Amino acid sequence: MPHPSAMLRRGASIAVALGTLTVPLVAAPAPAPAPAAVVAPSPTPSPSGSSGVRAMTPAVARQLDAVVQHVMREADVPGVTVGVWTPGQRDYVRSFGVANKATGQKMSRDLYMRIGSETKTFTVTAVLQLVDQGRVGLDDPVGRYLDGVPGGDRITLRDLAGMRSGLFDYSEDAGFFKALTSDPQRSFTPRQLLGYAFRHPAMFRPGEKFDYSNTNLILLGLLVEKVSGQRLGDYLQQHVLKPAGMRHTLFPTGKEFPTPHAQGYTDQSATGKVTETAGWNPSWGWAAGAMISNLDDLHTWAGTVATGVFPDGTAMVGPAVQKQRLTTPATGIRGAGYGLGIFDVQGWIGHNGSLPGYESLTVHLPSTHTTVVVLLNTDIGYKGDIEPSTLFGEAVTRIISPAHVFDLPAPASATR
Repeated sequence: MPHPSAMLRRGASIAVALGTLTVPLVAAPAPAPAPAAVVAPSPTPSPSGSSGVRAMTPAVARQLDAVVQHVMREADVPGVTVGVWTPGQRDYVRSFGVANKATGQKMSRDLYMRIGSETKTFTVTAVLQLVDQGRVGLDDPVGRYLDGVPGGDRITLRDLAGMRSGLFDYSEDAGFFKALTSDPQRSFTPRQLLGYAFRHPAMFRPGEKFDYSNTNLILLGLLVEKVSGQRLGDYLQQHVLKPAGMRHTLFPTGKEFPTPHAQGYTDQSATGKVTETAGWNPSWGWAAGAMISNLDDLHTWAGTVATGVFPDGTAMVGPAVQKQRLTTPATGIRGAGYGLGIFDVQGWIGHNGSLPGYESLTVHLPSTHTTVVVLLNTDIGYKGDIEPSTLFGEAVTRIISPAHVFDLPAPASATR
């Protein structure tokens, strides 16, 4: 275990184990109780537009407006954009608050945002495409393709994509914390990131249990580059983003951030003071968390990654491999399973993301083809450790899908 001053922030949601890409912080008090205080009263029942999802009537839209703004005030979120889409119903897309506290720029649906660990869904998609092509196998040892991986002859690609490798998470290393916070604009290489991880022994035998580690995705990104012969960003652009029609999603090579974008706000700084993060270099997240997108592209991605089918009806990932992606064994968190770079939380398929200054949530309910996307410009935890994106996800789904509430309890061991 790393020194307490280098512990990764552990949120109170699936982001703790499934979606957080955050900078280590000093130890803090035990996490607050579940965020019931920020959730609006239970909604008044109304007819459903489709089984399991309430019709997006003006009254339901008003309820959503009220609960989103309530969560914003309680969690002190500068700006948020929320989208809800169900075929045959009215869309719900609203932005509240500011994208930049200094300039007063309003939050809006067209803003580019850093999406953190949602990047993992793209990286794993690339791996699954290579599996479809017969160029790699999910049960191949990673050591067959990459040298220098401790236990690489036993850790499979499936273990890496499913967060069951046992490899230490580089972002919890004390040296990494010092290097990043001393110069947030510095560039890290994938091999440097692995160096921080590999100085620690394995935590358990491959496949033994679930444990979220960003190290897994760095290895999968390198594997995609090795097998495809392309840089990861180029591969994703050609084989994933362009076919999906996602023109506002990119894998940055440095700290570039297209405009218009929101300013980000974090307390994960060297001093612990709230700091602006739009200029930080996300290379430290690379294949685990560096990507940038916007609301409409993530709306497209939600259904695409959940089905394995591009919007034009062609296969992104073949049905047999997609079925393996969506096999989501238990994680130890009630109501939450994790498959291959994707989670299932109370029926919602997708991923969340968190890195300094930004959080996101992109989920899809297959039974009604409903998509929810939440984008916000802070990762500062509510009552210390509760991820604000989870607060929004729970509040929104409690209104629109009472039988499928995105409800993620805090693990008892959560620390930061």
